[in-house]
Amino acid sequence: MAGAQSFGPSAVASAVTTNSACDIRANRDAASVQNYPLFSNISPADCREILSTARKEEYSRRQTIFLEGDPVRKIVLLTSGCVKIVQVGQNGCEVILRLTGPGEALGMVGSNGQTRHCSAAKALRASTAFVWDAAVFDSLAGRFPALRRNTAHILSKCLEELEGRFREISTEKVATRLSHEMLRLLNQIGRRANGGVQINLSREELAQLIGTTLFTVSRLLSDWDRRGIVRTRRESVTVKSLPALVELSESE
Repeated sequence: MAGAQSFGPSAVASAVTTNSACDIRANRDAASVQNYPLFSNISPADCREILSTARKEEYSRRQTIFLEGDPVRKIVLLTSGCVKIVQVGQNGCEVILRLTGPGEALGMVGSNGQTRHCSAAKALRASTAFVWDAAVFDSLAGRFPALRRNTAHILSKCLEELEGRFREISTEKVATRLSHEMLRLLNQIGRRANGGVQINLSREELAQLIGTTLFTVSRLLSDWDRRGIVRTRRESVTVKSLPALVELSESE
């Protein structure tokens, strides 16, 4: 037939290779998120389908992902890095509400066109993520009941964490609060380094997390450094003695 396009063996082989490569990437992506809370009890096949509607994004250090007051337009699932969720007070001081690491989701407060973020998200270090348009994610949650249940569970855990931190601020001394927060951070963003576990946060950021002043956190960390519990640097703290830090968190 005139004008008909023919495909030789090499073209067919190329197409098969491309499809195989796409399948391998899709399977690899699905396997990488299978243990994340968002994909709990979701089959690999459904996981691949959900991920097929997402795009991959990269965020540089200190890049803003969304601002307080912005319409909710996307759902972000971190695969590497760390992001802080913050609010800014009337005096311009920033408060860190929580930190999110790999496997945690951001922006899940509704896909209604009138819903707006009540806080901002900023990358603490270079990060990567799967990102869905909010309306697409809302549709997926309708199709996959497990995804909807997981979303509700994640939101419930975030609220539980905020309630716990509010109780700590209201009832505990600063030293106890700081040690509690550092123990949480060890599991969340801690990295093995130099014979301890390193938390890559500045003293100011630690102060913002526990609702106190930079001076108070600096004084406490300097004391703990002298006692060999931690080793401090300009933008990091390395925990050298976990038992001692646990003992601090349990003190009155």
